Amino acid sequence: MTPEAFDEATEVVRQANARGVPLKLIGGQAVRLLCPLFPHRARTDQDMDFASVSSAKRAVIDYFAEHGFLGDPRFNLLHGDRQMYFTTADGKTSVDVIMDRLNMCHILDFRDRIDRMPHTLDVTDLLLTKLQIVELNRKDLHDIVHLLSAFEVREGDDVSTIGLARIRKIVGDDWGWWRTVTRNLDTIVHLGTGEHADLVPEARQFDPMVQAKHIREFCDVCPKSLRWKIRSKVGDRMQWYELPEVVEH
Repeated sequence: MTPEAFDEATEVVRQANARGVPLKLIGGQAVRLLCPLFPHRARTDQDMDFASVSSAKRAVIDYFAEHGFLGDPRFNLLHGDRQMYFTTADGKTSVDVIMDRLNMCHILDFRDRIDRMPHTLDVTDLLLTKLQIVELNRKDLHDIVHLLSAFEVREGDDVSTIGLARIRKIVGDDWGWWRTVTRNLDTIVHLGTGEHADLVPEARQFDPMVQAKHIREFCDVCPKSLRWKIRSKVGDRMQWYELPEVVEH
């Protein structure tokens, strides 16, 4: 993302939330805003990624229209309860708004947590949106390592922390979530001390590898639901994740 596109995205969320429209940055844009002292990852594409809630669908549509964005009427009519699509007036920057839940390899419902942070999705939820990816790439590793470097892993579910209570609710109830998250944490610890060690920022507040190990150990010992235990007996013999659906605009 160019500096101009990033600045525009952050201004969009600031103005939206100032007028009560629940619109939050997600993905690399959110990580960059939350970790301003860390090197941001280079992007050549121009887009904006937001999260909101379906109860605010009309307010989101009106807000973007008032600020000169062009909505895709057909797409937003058909898919608006889960995702909406806009572009800037010049058509150069696309805008995706995920509604209520992120539905990729796993489902992360954030409806009740949309207002925890001023301009981004909740820190723990941001981390989970990355840890749910079955095939991590370097940009995903970058975002995970930066969040683990900037925010403390802590018991409970306090705002501006990586809350173990939230993680327990997700991985302790769904074996598939647990499998992907623990596998990714193992990968992060391995790569973060090896070929991708350069991703660890010098200005870090916390050691991301230590924090990743902490979450990994917690995932093993936290209480599990009956549903989790039943699914665990099948294990890897059955696919435990979905392949993300690509919705054409």
